[in-house]
Amino acid sequence: MTEIFVIPLWSDLLAVGIGSVQGALFAAQFRDRRLDLLGVAIIGIATGFGGGILRDLLLSQVPAALTSNWYLVVATGSALLGMLLERLISRLGPLVTVLDALTIGLFGAIGTTKALSIGLPEVPAVFVGVLSAVGGSILRDLLLNRPIALMHVGSLYAIAAVVGCGSLALSVRLGLDVFLAASICVALTFGVRVLAVAFNWTLPEQRAIQTLPRIRRR
Repeated sequence: MTEIFVIPLWSDLLAVGIGSVQGALFAAQFRDRRLDLLGVAIIGIATGFGGGILRDLLLSQVPAALTSNWYLVVATGSALLGMLLERLISRLGPLVTVLDALTIGLFGAIGTTKALSIGLPEVPAVFVGVLSAVGGSILRDLLLNRPIALMHVGSLYAIAAVVGCGSLALSVRLGLDVFLAASICVALTFGVRVLAVAFNWTLPEQRAIQTLPRIRRR
C-alpha cells in the first residue's frame, strides 16, 4: 500500500517547472517595478519552490527541493524560459492564468497525496494540499509587494484547491487508484480556476458592519 503513495520525482519537478515559468511570466509583466533579469528569475524560482517547501515544513520533512540537484536546475531553467516567453508573447494574460491554474492543481495533488502517504487523516491532508497549492502564489505576491491574489474577490484560488484536493482525498478513501485520483484533482482544480476567471465567478464580498441602531429608552 505504501508504494502506491510514492510520489515520482518527475511529477514534483513538473510542478516546480511550471510554477517557475508562471512566476517569471507574471513578474515580467510589471514594467513599473523595474525588475532586472535576476529579480524576475528569483521570483520565478520562489514561485516554483514555495508550495513544496511549505508542504514539507508542515509535514516536518526536509524540503524536497534540498534533496536533489534537479530541483534548482529545473526551477532556474524554467524561470529563464518564462522570461524568454515574455519577450516573445505580447499578450500573456491567458497563458499566465492557464499556467497558474495548472500549478495550483499539481501542487494540490502532490501535497494531498504526500500528506495521505504519511498517515494524515483526510481533512488535515486536504489542508496541507491547499496550502501547498497556494504557497507559491503567496510567496510570489509578497516578493512583488502586491496584494495577495488568494485574498482577492473573484480569484477562487483556495476554493479551486479545496475542490480538487477534497476530491482526491475522497477518491482515495473510496479505493480509487491514486494516480487517477490525482489526475481528477488536477483537472477539477484547473477547471474551477479557469472558469472562475473566464466567467468572473466570485464569492460574496466582505462588507463593513454598519453601526447597530440604538434602542431608544422609554
